[in-house]
Amino acid sequence: MIEPFKVEVSQHRGSSYEVGMHSGQRVKGKQIVNVYESITREQIDVDEMEALFKTFAPHLLDEMEGLAEALTWSFAKVATCFSGYDIPKVEAMGCSTMMSDSYYVRNYDFSPELYDHRFALSDPKEGFATAGYPLQLLGRHDGVNEHGLVAGFHFVSNADYQTGISAWTAIRMVLDTCTSTEDAVRLLKTIPHAACYNFSIADASGKQVAVEATPTTVNVRHSTNALACVNHFQTEPLQTANRTNIEGSKKRNEYIQQLIEKKVSFADAFRLFSLKGSPLFYTDYEQLFGTLHTFAYEFTTSRVVTCPAGRIDVLDFIFTDWVNGEDLRLDHVLGER
Repeated sequence: MIEPFKVEVSQHRGSSYEVGMHSGQRVKGKQIVNVYESITREQIDVDEMEALFKTFAPHLLDEMEGLAEALTWSFAKVATCFSGYDIPKVEAMGCSTMMSDSYYVRNYDFSPELYDHRFALSDPKEGFATAGYPLQLLGRHDGVNEHGLVAGFHFVSNADYQTGISAWTAIRMVLDTCTSTEDAVRLLKTIPHAACYNFSIADASGKQVAVEATPTTVNVRHSTNALACVNHFQTEPLQTANRTNIEGSKKRNEYIQQLIEKKVSFADAFRLFSLKGSPLFYTDYEQLFGTLHTFAYEFTTSRVVTCPAGRIDVLDFIFTDWVNGEDLRLDHVLGER
């Protein structure tokens, strides 16, 4: 049965506090807020969380203050539900990315029940302008910033799980504070990771890396022309942290390698990732593995092309135009699953 799939497009400019207020106003009373409230812990160590955020992205504390004001919640409750710090384990999630020296394209695969259904363009005074998909309100699945740095996360496993920062909060910190792949790698080597994730990172200079991060070790895979990133570690020291069954991840990696060898164009890459029937498009939503969106960025033009599952609507715009003050003239895009 085909179901409609709507993603709101939100645009925020101003102080981080104002960005948080605006974001909170957009989601107040929506089911996703209740979902996050129900699945996160009753409370976290807010002092520890604040100390980490003050070190890596202090403006996000201001954004949480704005969220608290808009939702009429305490700061502690907002921090527990949306900071991405000390969250319960996530057991499954899929993502596939292909990076080249000219573009980045990626699919996010999970359950629509744990999906914000939002695409956010944000320009806080205290951080870089970004465009990407929020997760747990504050975090990001993937996105790009005003310097042409693009990033996304890929779940690997919960080996050596510890109290730390979620992958989606890490992506937000990367996009808000880093200008290059080198900056992003330095940050990802420093923050305390809660679980095992790959991070696909590329920048406007054409440098791509896959950062393989566990709570104890961070390795980096480099490429001079193109790189695939999926849901298993490929560097030898970290392969013991992979889940037992990674055959699906390996097959997606092999398919992306074929696309890399064919040197497919930006348009063809987006089409092959986003169309139903593609080896990279999944519909196992009940098993937490259905494609929810495709996100692509072209470095030379700063062009963002993205769509929800089913791609009824495709959002296609020049990000530098938005950074320079030209707002998008729509408030949602539609797909189907």
